[in-house]
Amino acid sequence: MSSTLKLAMRNLLRYRRRTLLTALLITLGVVALLLFVAAAGSFKQTMVGSITDSMLGHLQIHRKGYTASMDNLPLTMSLQPRAVGLIEDALKADPAVAAYSKRVKLGAMFSNFTENSSIRLNGVDAAAEDLAVPALRQRISEGDKTGPLVAPGKVLVPALLARGMKVKLGDSVVLVATNASGSVNGKTFIVGGILEGVTGPGGRDGYIDIKDARELLRMDKDEVMEVAVRLKNIDQLSAAQKRLATALDAIRNKEDKAATELHTWAELSPFANIVKMIDMMTFFIRIMLVAIVLVSVMNVMLMAVYERIREIGTLAAIGTQPRKLMAIFLSEGLLLGLAGAAAGVALSYAVVALLNLYPIVFNFGREQITLRPMLATVEVLGVLGLAVLVSGLASLQPAWRAARMDPIDALRHV
Repeated sequence: MSSTLKLAMRNLLRYRRRTLLTALLITLGVVALLLFVAAAGSFKQTMVGSITDSMLGHLQIHRKGYTASMDNLPLTMSLQPRAVGLIEDALKADPAVAAYSKRVKLGAMFSNFTENSSIRLNGVDAAAEDLAVPALRQRISEGDKTGPLVAPGKVLVPALLARGMKVKLGDSVVLVATNASGSVNGKTFIVGGILEGVTGPGGRDGYIDIKDARELLRMDKDEVMEVAVRLKNIDQLSAAQKRLATALDAIRNKEDKAATELHTWAELSPFANIVKMIDMMTFFIRIMLVAIVLVSVMNVMLMAVYERIREIGTLAAIGTQPRKLMAIFLSEGLLLGLAGAAAGVALSYAVVALLNLYPIVFNFGREQITLRPMLATVEVLGVLGLAVLVSGLASLQPAWRAARMDPIDALRHV
């Protein structure tokens, strides 16, 4: 085996320019794929983290049918205290759950005493919300980021509304809401913070204390519209969803039907479609890499066979077995693919390190995204293995052709 590899290496070095150009082409293909995967992965991770850590959580639980009319914030489809207690028991029993937050969601009229506007509100328990969506307080552009997330009697106002209504930190505002029975109630609040918006559902919502929300809606029971769940590791999402779905299925309504519904962040956020598009683009770029390696290596190996017909005939005439000839050409293709892919991986690591020293910053909607690409070992090994495998496959036909040559016809070749 070592002699075959040595002979293959010697043959590649005989045609250095061709070998170098082919290896360079493979290198460029590998670099393009790995850099795209690294950048796309960083973008996805940043955006998913922004959406889940500052708004949605990893999972959400609602009353059955709530999400179908979620945009209207229906007050008649809340989770009753008994169901909430059973949901909490299921969440506490699941080892993947890190925290959860109960929310009362409502629409209200926002007034600065001279102008009115509408606002979507989340009534939350400050401590629970902090654990379920820890990045929410990072969105506070004005206000205390170290104290309670939201205190009773205060409201976190989205920046877009604050600018439009000319509301500043410490101003008094009035929130007026209509409850499920049609009764109207109003309450004065102090602006406790200004929240920067985030792309996605809930990115422009305001926040008040959950007791204030229930007071506005004149709730006499501890009802909630939503339970946001944070997992210890987002990679456990699929398994945790299955376990929790089974546990929550035991919560039944009077008709003995499932009373709750469980959704992942991807089912609630339109950004999930962008993630799918990025994954599809990555797939097509992989196909391009396969095509580049396949065509370039096959072209080189076919040229090598045609240029060395007499050499192949001589080797066959002195007793070299066809399988040995085939192994030589296969080894040349594999070495060519390995050399190009290895150089591509090394260059990719160097570029990624440079991009982490000087990160790319750009605006995505109202957000500023900083890309810090990382190369996962599994991804790198996968690309390396793919390049070598395709190189071997591209060498099969030329190697088989060389092994099938008739020694006499090959020696007559001019």
